[in-house]
Amino acid sequence: MRLKGRHWLMIWLLVFLIVLIAITTRQTEGFRTAARLRDLREERMALEARRGELVRRIRVASSRQVLVPIVARELGLHEPSDSEFVLFVVPPDAPGPR
Repeated sequence: MRLKGRHWLMIWLLVFLIVLIAITTRQTEGFRTAARLRDLREERMALEARRGELVRRIRVASSRQVLVPIVARELGLHEPSDSEFVLFVVPPDAPGPR
C-alpha cells in the first residue's frame, strides 16, 4: 500500500506536533529548574546569614567579658592576681613523656 499525499501531510504534521510538545516540555522543565535554583540560592543566603549571626553570638557568649562574671557568680571563682600564679618547672633530666 502506497501512502498518498494526505497521509504524508498527516505524518509530517504529527512529527511537527511531537517536536513542539517536546520543546515546550523541555522549556517548562528548564523554567521550573531555574525557579528551584533561585529558591535554593535564597535559602542558602538566609542560612548563611543565620550562621553568621549564630557565630557572632557564640563569640560574644564565650568572651571573657561574659564568662568571668558568670563563673564568679555561679562557681565562686575569681581571676587570679599576679601573686597567685605558680609556675611548675620540669627538670630537663626528669623521666617520663614530654
